[in-house]
Amino acid sequence: MAVVTLKKIVKYYDETLAVRGIDLEIADKEFLVLVGPSGCGKTTTLRMIAGLEDISDGEILIGDTVVNDVPPKDRNIAMVFQNYALYPHMSVHQNMSFGLKLKRVARSEIDRRVQEAARILDIEPLLDRKPKQLSGGQRQRVAMGRAIVRDPAVFLFDEPLSNLDAKLRVQMRTEIKKIHQKVRTTTVYVTHDQVEAMTLADRVVVMNHGVIEQVDTPQQLYHNPRTKFVAGFIGSPAMNMIPASLLDSGSGLKLDLGAGVQLQVPAERTAQYRPHVGKARLLLGLRPEHLTDTASLSQAGGVAEGQTFSPIIDVSEPMGMETLVYFQLQGITVCGKASPDVEAPSGKPMQLTAKLQNMHLIDDESGLVL
Repeated sequence: MAVVTLKKIVKYYDETLAVRGIDLEIADKEFLVLVGPSGCGKTTTLRMIAGLEDISDGEILIGDTVVNDVPPKDRNIAMVFQNYALYPHMSVHQNMSFGLKLKRVARSEIDRRVQEAARILDIEPLLDRKPKQLSGGQRQRVAMGRAIVRDPAVFLFDEPLSNLDAKLRVQMRTEIKKIHQKVRTTTVYVTHDQVEAMTLADRVVVMNHGVIEQVDTPQQLYHNPRTKFVAGFIGSPAMNMIPASLLDSGSGLKLDLGAGVQLQVPAERTAQYRPHVGKARLLLGLRPEHLTDTASLSQAGGVAEGQTFSPIIDVSEPMGMETLVYFQLQGITVCGKASPDVEAPSGKPMQLTAKLQNMHLIDDESGLVL
């Protein structure tokens, strides 16, 4: 087991700056997920930890050892790749034991480790099969087993589920989480899928353009994003970001969303937001579940005065448990959620309630949540 520490890590590809001086400490036994859009630097960061990419500047420590110049094979890490990287002519047992044989581990110890890993992964009946006889999920388990038998200080996962179909990805997410709870090895996991990141991680690192936007628990990222990018990236459907201006109404503050829509800012937020009255380029950040149909809220016990408005619904999408409704404000498409029992016909108005206790006010120029 080991702590992994990144200090001022920089990576250039010729003149292109891919990773821009990031600092990060990954705790012993932690499951940490790097997430972000394509090109954000997450895979490059993982490959630098593995030793598969040279570091342009900074230091990487595994435990107390600086590993900048340590070859990958000597870093005591194990990596699971996107394409499984199994030897097609070897059985499952041979694939899992191959690295141990190269290290001249005793045959009895190899068999013990392979059997133990197979038990953890529930692939004991597959040990004599070849990779071509396995499903995608089984191949991924074998790739994970090959990593587990090495008993490394750190597991590295490079988008391991991206080649699986949607249903199998959900199943494998659960399996990976169970496996981590059993083996408790420090794990660094890369994905572009924010749902995958939120469901797996102890902490999530959100990256963008080679920098870390925020490091936090999934709950904190979702409910307390620090930047516009994190607010928009985390959550599905994405957070609505509506151009707004703050008005001082004398008795409090109001948000002017245009088209005659003004909403009262909750009293507990008034002191926080008053310095931003009259400021240009503000955005109201509000998640779809906090913009809901008034009818079902009224049945549940009433609605705060001044929080309702009635936009014309462009499109409704019944999802079973809920219905997503889309409408326009200032040329921006906004998403809300309605009860599946409430009719939401396209082209007609629908009364919605904004739960501004959950609002985020964002400075569009700086990209910071106020």
